[in-house]
Amino acid sequence: MKILGVSLGTKNGNNDTMCRVALEAAREMGAEIEFIHLLDWDIQYCSGCVACSRGLVMGKGMICTRKDDFKTFYEKIVEADGVIMVDPIFESGASGLYHVITDRMGPGHDTGMLKMLDGKLKEQGKEGLNPRYFRQKAMAFVGIGGSDWAVRCETDHAMFALSQGWKIVNNEYFSWCKDVIMQDDKIERMKQIAKNLVEAAQYIIDTDMQVEGSENVSLWKGTEGACPHCQGNAFYIFPGTMHCVCEYCGLEGTLEVSESGAFKFVNDESIVPNGLLEHAHDVMTGKFAHGQDIFENEGRLIDLYKDPAFKARKAHYTAVCELTTPPSKEK
Repeated sequence: MKILGVSLGTKNGNNDTMCRVALEAAREMGAEIEFIHLLDWDIQYCSGCVACSRGLVMGKGMICTRKDDFKTFYEKIVEADGVIMVDPIFESGASGLYHVITDRMGPGHDTGMLKMLDGKLKEQGKEGLNPRYFRQKAMAFVGIGGSDWAVRCETDHAMFALSQGWKIVNNEYFSWCKDVIMQDDKIERMKQIAKNLVEAAQYIIDTDMQVEGSENVSLWKGTEGACPHCQGNAFYIFPGTMHCVCEYCGLEGTLEVSESGAFKFVNDESIVPNGLLEHAHDVMTGKFAHGQDIFENEGRLIDLYKDPAFKARKAHYTAVCELTTPPSKEK
């Protein structure tokens, strides 16, 4: 078994240290470990060119126009059985670098769309994709903040696992942690998170668990959340209603108050039939539906580029004003 630790904080800072606390605990349980300090890597932002999604739905392969270290980083994640990511909390949510790798993971690595590509390649008589892309994986996320501004990070962090449908074992944050290395309760919690991750990864190995077919399997070891599927606590509530959408997995239903006074998501068949799983963003049924939507939308966009009215409208708005030259590119 291999456990990969990824820190997005300053070199040898709190995030690096706490990531190594977890890795040491994983090694003591018999796991092979590897550590990545992601700020050392050349990770460029996503340009939104959609080459990745088009490449998948058209059967051309896994394509990215950015030439940096992300492909190698992705393969490191794929080859690991369990991954723990430790991220600094600057303003309640995930760091900028974390958002970048989440964007880059996006449609180009979605398991449903990779399945579509795998099928198209085999239809063409070509070799399919690496079977590891379809293996289930155990993930753990920890945000470390210097104050109590931290609650937005949970959903931000979970998003990294969404495209692949990987199982989240723990998703937590530590507040008031400038001196976290001296807080024994936090050290022990990191060790427990590592233990949970190793045990979940071992279960995935023992059962040869794939992403497809694991919809009803939960490896969650954290506190129970309001969402019954992903354990998330962040919802969008449509104004003037109790109709809500889980910001992570996309389940739609009603947010109600239980007899104990706690908020709880209730699947509402009148809003989304069979909404509890079929429309979840992190399961294959939801992914295939989303992939088909993308395939159809990309086809419409390709045809639109040939439309004279579209070309004329595009030219009109392009000519409205000139770009401001950034200082770094001024002669």
